[in-house]
Amino acid sequence: MNTQIETQPRIAEVHRKTKETDVRVVLDLDGNGQSQVSTGLPFLDHMLDLFARHGLFDLEVACKGDLEIDDHHSVEDIAITLGQALTQALGDKAGIARYGEAVVPMDEALCRSVIDLSGRFYLVYEVPTRRQKIGNFSVELAEHFWRSLAETARFNLHIDCLRGRNTHHILEGTFKATTRALRQAVNRDSRITGVLSTKGSL
Repeated sequence: MNTQIETQPRIAEVHRKTKETDVRVVLDLDGNGQSQVSTGLPFLDHMLDLFARHGLFDLEVACKGDLEIDDHHSVEDIAITLGQALTQALGDKAGIARYGEAVVPMDEALCRSVIDLSGRFYLVYEVPTRRQKIGNFSVELAEHFWRSLAETARFNLHIDCLRGRNTHHILEGTFKATTRALRQAVNRDSRITGVLSTKGSL
């Protein structure tokens, strides 16, 4: 039994400041779903609250960005900072399940997400939507959020909307499915010695 892996805390804090944004993220992979989020984008706040709650991650996100220009810089930099925090919290990935998948319904929408924390970035995003904006959040940036997160944390991510009409429901379903898949992937198993790879590294 690898009890050392089971008891080692997996918490990271990252502060990222540019001329466009000032972002702080605190992530605890072994939390209980508590969140404190303030991004200036209410819909994104809602999605990140869902990310924490359904992943059982404790998450703090604070962002001051140039929203007077648009929401692109804030969404991208939040995803990058969260990806950096995820990478730090996972460390060498010893003992983790590595793979995760989830299918989540949200009323008429049905969304699926599959993750491999492989150390290699790839994104497939098949999520058709009908609206361009939800509040002050640009719907097209949902894909960019996941791309920036997966690229920064170097994992393989497939997100699909199997069916759905309401754009809010579809995006909420994808966030819930992806965080539940991530929760599975980061789960530690005492039967795994080192990393779950024949190469010996992830």
